Amino acid sequence: MQALILAGGKGTRLRPLTVYTPKPIVPFCNRAFLLYQIEILRKAGITDITLSLSYQPDKIEHVLGNGSDYGVNLRFITEPAPLGTGGAYRFAADDIRETTVVFNGDILTDFDIGRFIERHKDLGSVATLALKPVENPSAYGLVETDSDSRILGFLEKPTEEQIEKLKINTINAGIYVLEPAILDLMPMGENRSFEYDIFPEILKRQMPFYAGIMTDEYWRDIGTPASYLTAHQDFLRGEISGFEVDRSDLTDVATKATIDSRSIIGEGCVIKPGARITNSVIGPGVQIEEKAVVEDSVLWAHSRISTAAEIRGSIIGRSCHIGRNAVVDHGSVLGDKSTLTDYTKV
Repeated sequence: MQALILAGGKGTRLRPLTVYTPKPIVPFCNRAFLLYQIEILRKAGITDITLSLSYQPDKIEHVLGNGSDYGVNLRFITEPAPLGTGGAYRFAADDIRETTVVFNGDILTDFDIGRFIERHKDLGSVATLALKPVENPSAYGLVETDSDSRILGFLEKPTEEQIEKLKINTINAGIYVLEPAILDLMPMGENRSFEYDIFPEILKRQMPFYAGIMTDEYWRDIGTPASYLTAHQDFLRGEISGFEVDRSDLTDVATKATIDSRSIIGEGCVIKPGARITNSVIGPGVQIEEKAVVEDSVLWAHSRISTAAEIRGSIIGRSCHIGRNAVVDHGSVLGDKSTLTDYTKV
């Protein structure tokens, strides 16, 4: 059993956070994001994992290494040109020729991959898709199934009228189990999409094609700053199960600073007297000065928050400097090395 993570996108929707940091290694609770996918694959007994890359691949390889630190074997391949989700699978999996778990590289989930694979085998399916019920499926691709979970059809970006007519809310969750026969449905080296090319072809050929529907499992596409921030808040509330994060004691916290029990503080931080941190993730090496306030926010490594500055509901990139009495309010996103002068309000 092999796994393939499609991590070749430029992370455009997540900018400015991805200008210098490719999306697969954007920090999530102070760990490279892709490590969460690698961990649930390892828990399912899958240790041979291929990463299909395109944007800043050297940075990703440098951070993740060969996977030995995480109990897996990582192989990196770089697309010669943008090939789409299906084309990237064809390019990466050509030498594998065995059952493969395919993961979109921007999905955060605690889904039980082992149980998903068992269902795929029990059904005798050539392709099994994970589906997730959502409140508003209009931004995604609806997937229609019958009572036996056999996939009947797809509807990308449905209108409200179409959603009401079909009376379904299950979307493509970006996790697939595929048999090698799927490779034969696409030519090598050509741009192909799973959603628009490969899945319709499977239906056309009437191949065994089934779904596994998530119920209580967590699932989120972290591809936008708002969703990325919400995912952190979900994690701090305990809504994502099965993952452990380091809560470093190798940091300098003044006795009169206030840090709530939910917040995660990275190694080597300096928290000065009177500072208050609530429901936030603070990256390694961050310095938070006297009487500064950080609430419901994510701060990347080595940023400095000056005296009496206020950060609320925001994301601060790496090595930023927030001046004295500055206010960074809800929804703000500052890219790496941003500087706000004293008393600035954004």
